[in-house]
Amino acid sequence: MPKLYMAWQRLDAISGHEMGRRLLSQLYEEHAGSPLPSIRIAAKGKPYFADSPWHFSISHSKRHAFCVLADCPVGIDAEELDRNIRPDLAEKLLSPGEFAQFEAAENPKKALLTFWVLKEATAKHSGEGIRIHPSHTDFTLPDSRVQEIDGCIVAVVY
Repeated sequence: MPKLYMAWQRLDAISGHEMGRRLLSQLYEEHAGSPLPSIRIAAKGKPYFADSPWHFSISHSKRHAFCVLADCPVGIDAEELDRNIRPDLAEKLLSPGEFAQFEAAENPKKALLTFWVLKEATAKHSGEGIRIHPSHTDFTLPDSRVQEIDGCIVAVVY
């Protein structure tokens, strides 16, 4: 079982980027036992530690920052549940199987946000980003990698 540590914080007069870095520094010092090492950016844009076996991912929304630290590749994404999202995006973003689940969902907006955070967290995990069309996944709901935290839907993929 991988070692996986997550932290989150509401944003209060600080940017999501800055709070994400603070959370990462706290997690790293607590679980790796040393100060945060330098961070590099891979060719396709994934940040990584230059001289550490640890992996991390950061996500922020309008009101929250989330960070995950792991001993294996990892990706995290979060969206506010009250985010305005156009339902017609489902046809563009979802695979046929995902779209069928979206249409049958008791809460279609939450289903769409759930699929979206899974897609983003998977892209961050792989380091590829959303380089392929987002409809080229086939997630099934519910998914144990997704949870609700303080009004956000959060996916962690490892």
